[in-house]
Amino acid sequence: MELHKKLTPKIVALAAVATMSTAASASSLMFASWGGSYQDTQVTTATKPFSAKTGTNVQVDTYNGGIAQIRSQVQTNNVTWDVVDMQLADAARACDEGLLEKINPATLPAGKSGVPAKSDFLPGGLSDCMVGNVAWSTMITYNKSAFKGAEPAAISDFFDLKRFPGKRGLKKSPEGALEWALLADGVKPADVYKVLSTPAGVNRAFKKLDTIKSSIVWWEAGAQPPQLLADREVTMTSAYPNRIWVAVEQDKKPFGFLWDGEVKNIEGYAIVKGTKNLKAAEDFVKFATSTEQLAKLSTDTALGPMRKSAIPMVNPAVTPFLPTNPANEKNAVEVDVNFWADHGDDLNQKFAVWLAGK
Repeated sequence: MELHKKLTPKIVALAAVATMSTAASASSLMFASWGGSYQDTQVTTATKPFSAKTGTNVQVDTYNGGIAQIRSQVQTNNVTWDVVDMQLADAARACDEGLLEKINPATLPAGKSGVPAKSDFLPGGLSDCMVGNVAWSTMITYNKSAFKGAEPAAISDFFDLKRFPGKRGLKKSPEGALEWALLADGVKPADVYKVLSTPAGVNRAFKKLDTIKSSIVWWEAGAQPPQLLADREVTMTSAYPNRIWVAVEQDKKPFGFLWDGEVKNIEGYAIVKGTKNLKAAEDFVKFATSTEQLAKLSTDTALGPMRKSAIPMVNPAVTPFLPTNPANEKNAVEVDVNFWADHGDDLNQKFAVWLAGK
């Protein structure tokens, strides 16, 4: 949000002189991200300090996902965004279409201890056209007060209505639900997509989901799971852990985290092809994905930093809730963006048919 201030004629004149003297060296940048508290935190941990350090005028805009807006800008030669915060799958597609600038990992700053960026980033954090900033995930959470005695400890417990009775919350999407169904049925995390790429594997996943279908409450917005838990409409639900972290830390809700089988996704910064501010965009990406800045972003959001060297710098009170905390990702499923690009349409259709069936 721009801040507008009234200036006296004298101040306006002085500002004009300053503008004239720096116009030749000043640069500008348009950064597009997802809005809300996440983008607010990016402003305080990246865009503002970058502006203060370089003098670059950084403005922000909101982005709704996908690649349609970026494709339109590039194809009409009217590029208004310079850097965009994108999900890995979308960045990969946009890169393949030639809509993004290539990024050389060798130009990125080393980690805090001097480790080259190529070795400092977690797997998937560096691709041809994107530099990862955070990992986010979908995992299972539960209301501790709903269970007496033992609490859920494995993804199979989500499907065990006898030991852990109550409704289950799931996002209305095959992504996550199918992976968890196979994990609960005994498939190892490393084999999930190999199994799911076969007709027998798809049938196996839906058969497992059948066992809890009548107990599922479907959600679509990230704010719903904590509310469903708080209202006791469900006893367990899939959720974004940073949302649950806020509910636990700020609202003191009695929610537990079940990290077993978390489904991890990667977010990052990409530069739009044809930007007129390429140098400023490259400098911003380097700054925003440095060890220090990623640690600050993760501390304020509970999203996992994509640099190994940033994890120890995150506030220790937040570290237990990070998707990239080694203790949390032991049995994680790394989302296979190529699998979902190839099979997403077919699985979404099958999922819709399964939802409509009795």
